[in-house]
Amino acid sequence: MNAAVSMLRTAAAAEVDVCFANPGTTEMAFVAALDRVPAIRPVLCLFEGVCTGAADGYGRMRGAPALTLLHLGPGFANGIANLHNARRAASPVVNLIGDHMSWHLEHDAPLTADIESLARPVSAWLRTVGSAKDAPAQIAEAIAAAGGAPGSVATLVVPADFQIAESGGPANRVSVPAPTRPEPSEVETAAALLRGAEPPTLLLGGTALSARGVAAAGRVAAATGARLVAETFASRWERGRGTPAIERLPYLPEQASQFLAAESGLLLAGARSPVAFFGYPGVPSLIAPDRPRHALARPEQDAAGALEDLADALDARTPAAADEPAAPPAPGPGPLDALTVGRLIAANLPEGAIVVDEAATSGLGLYAAATHAPPHTVLALTGGAIGQGMPCATGAAIACPDRKVISFQADGSAAYTLQALWTQAREGLDIVTLLCSNRAYRILKIELGRAGIAEPGPAARALTSLDAPEIDWVKLALGFGVPALRVDTSEALARALPRAIAEPGPRLIEIIL
Repeated sequence: MNAAVSMLRTAAAAEVDVCFANPGTTEMAFVAALDRVPAIRPVLCLFEGVCTGAADGYGRMRGAPALTLLHLGPGFANGIANLHNARRAASPVVNLIGDHMSWHLEHDAPLTADIESLARPVSAWLRTVGSAKDAPAQIAEAIAAAGGAPGSVATLVVPADFQIAESGGPANRVSVPAPTRPEPSEVETAAALLRGAEPPTLLLGGTALSARGVAAAGRVAAATGARLVAETFASRWERGRGTPAIERLPYLPEQASQFLAAESGLLLAGARSPVAFFGYPGVPSLIAPDRPRHALARPEQDAAGALEDLADALDARTPAAADEPAAPPAPGPGPLDALTVGRLIAANLPEGAIVVDEAATSGLGLYAAATHAPPHTVLALTGGAIGQGMPCATGAAIACPDRKVISFQADGSAAYTLQALWTQAREGLDIVTLLCSNRAYRILKIELGRAGIAEPGPAARALTSLDAPEIDWVKLALGFGVPALRVDTSEALARALPRAIAEPGPRLIEIIL
């Protein structure tokens, strides 16, 4: 049995069941091996950034790693941006990268690259296989490294000659330790803070925003009056009817600091101490820098379990169900704006939907509108590298084939990885892409204004506009095999959206704003 087969059988025994692939010549042994390991589903992606973004979405929803199969250094480089997002999301991902035959590397062939230097910034675990016999054990270690709390990117480089050589068979699975909880003394310190006259705000991230986490946070808030706030871009957030009221930290640093200005402090549960996305002259890097911080649970700890322990320490009971407010009235007829789009999406969300949100400025209307929508999951753009949305939705749909996925997408970001539509069509994935088309990089126009450029010149306008020529998303989607239509009024979207959600398989609606 060659090493490629042994490695994939090792992965299958560790319950890895999908491989997002864009292979080349140095991965042919793995391509052939997939026919001998039917437990792993091969999914072809037309661009490596789709592979890595799909693995991110899959990992967030399954809590277990998928494989990516990438071609040498340039192929891996094409996927780095979405591995950056996966790293920030603490998603479990295992990259398999084929390299040249080990004896060929010294000749510096055209595709030779320093793969380890490319992989190191986005990989928590990184190895290059040194022999066929070592290869099965190393993929077992990679899978364990990726799956350990809080989840991470593991990268294994495999020279082509070691893939085809005999290996001695699969390796045993490597066990993954359970995430730790805080010590009882740390929980009691947090409880004492919350019993005070001015309880700190609970800033939630990671597993604190899971179903268990938000339920426990709701108990804590009901018992103490503590304010609940989520990180601006959460990796996975269980929201909707029946969940406690959790605010979202604003994006702009001045707004975020003002948002927290009156708080006595921050109690971090699975969240990092908040910092501004960018540095601005005269604006502190830390959000609300004068507010003290206390950690209940670090990102690598079991934040949901820590909140349960905290609720028990406070003798906090499950709060009575709050009366649900009446649904807001349906938007009136007329042109579409972000608030109207958000209200219409919220009104049509099916229970259990997965919302992958890369709508950027066009998505501002959905957050508040969906507070009392049916229970759903939100996956956000954790690392800020755009082009994540449609690939992430692809992976989420493969991880959860029984759930409808709503890919809420900005047009500028979608242009980075629109090849994901082809994979969605080929695999028959149940995804509705709602593509907000304002034909601009609107966030950059906002940033120009923040930089004091009130009247951008022709060069600046050209670099923030997407309207010359306009991108025809309906034709692009149809070309990739995804049924599509365009809407530009509230009544048209109100008709199209429930129909698209009711139909199985991929659909795209271009929303003109």
